[in-house]
Amino acid sequence: MNDATGPSRIPEIRVPGWLTLGGLIAGLTLGLLTGDGRAMAPLLEIAGTVGTLWLQALKMTILPLVCGLLFTGIADTAMAARAGALARRTLGAIVGLLALSTLAGALLMPLWLRLSPVPAGIAIEGSATPESAVPTLGDFFLSLIPSNVMTAAAEDSLLPVIIFIALFAAATTRLSDRHRIALTTLFEALMAAMLVLVGWVLKLAPIGVFALGLTLAASSGASALGALAHYIALVSSVGLVMLVLAYPLALFVGRRSLGAFARAVFPAQVFALSTQSSLASLPTMLSSCSALRVTAATAEFVLPLAVTLFRATSPGMNVAVCIYAAHLAGVELTPAAIAAGALVAFITTFGTVSLPGTLSFIASTAPIAAAMGAPLWPLGVLVAVEMLPDMMRTVANVTMDVALATSVDAQDVASDGEGMAPE
Repeated sequence: MNDATGPSRIPEIRVPGWLTLGGLIAGLTLGLLTGDGRAMAPLLEIAGTVGTLWLQALKMTILPLVCGLLFTGIADTAMAARAGALARRTLGAIVGLLALSTLAGALLMPLWLRLSPVPAGIAIEGSATPESAVPTLGDFFLSLIPSNVMTAAAEDSLLPVIIFIALFAAATTRLSDRHRIALTTLFEALMAAMLVLVGWVLKLAPIGVFALGLTLAASSGASALGALAHYIALVSSVGLVMLVLAYPLALFVGRRSLGAFARAVFPAQVFALSTQSSLASLPTMLSSCSALRVTAATAEFVLPLAVTLFRATSPGMNVAVCIYAAHLAGVELTPAAIAAGALVAFITTFGTVSLPGTLSFIASTAPIAAAMGAPLWPLGVLVAVEMLPDMMRTVANVTMDVALATSVDAQDVASDGEGMAPE
């Protein structure tokens, strides 16, 4: 997820990841030392105000940012699909794997939370969403198509807005080049401007996360540390599932032996773990494909496209993050609420793949949480430790990218064989 280098239209934004983690540690430590006594009431009130202001600053950027990212992402995907049969096979596999990832996150995280609940002792102070805000199954289906997209946006109903933007972007691909380019340029400019604004807000993340960590630790004590460790383990396990699934994909679809695939992909996994960047791992992924005897033309097409459009772990881990955040905030999620979040996760994953890890975390998880009816404040704390699950994200993504290349190559060979068969 932490692939900071993307297309040139993405402005360079430096997010203070280690400072943010330091801010969380400092806030948690001070909160544990001071506790929730009356003498600390003024400090806790100030910290609560600062944390809330920072979260509101993040929230105000979410809707326009998601609109810009989603429009350009879907437009790019649709244009890539016109590049030929190889592109269509690759994109078909990508869509299928992203759907599988989404399903894994939506099903596994509730199961694991039942087996291993959030550590007891987390104090919730007015963070839970009212019961009426959690959508029923009927509400979920009715909300897919907005009767008034402006009203939906004003009411923070992101799911119908996202559906509208996705349909709008798909419709744009049928326009003439002049109109399509004009609209794409507009949304690219919106995206770039919002990324700059979000970058400014995230530069204040160490302060905002410090304030949130202080209030959380003061009210919950050591349980806050246990909850963060528990969160990292459970969310990372969803990424681990996608990493493991890459091996049978290479075996049954890519027609490579497990041993050969494991040996070939291992150097790319090590490099991905050290750099936390799929893009930086591209040369080692190409070497892995060469060792697996993937056709050079296929590898050189599939891997750059995968790095640009595909993050196998993103929808699953993002759904898992938001389900955990809802449990952390004491919000009970109905199946309809989880389904709404999963749909948003699947759609928006096409728009955030080229962002730095912290930006991608906020741009991806905030609309999912909103669709589920979950509060935003847990995400403001969890973003500080995102670099740890991000290691699993990157290793799993790189492994799945190489498996994808072997699969597309095997399909390409099979297609060529059918084409040469006698009538």
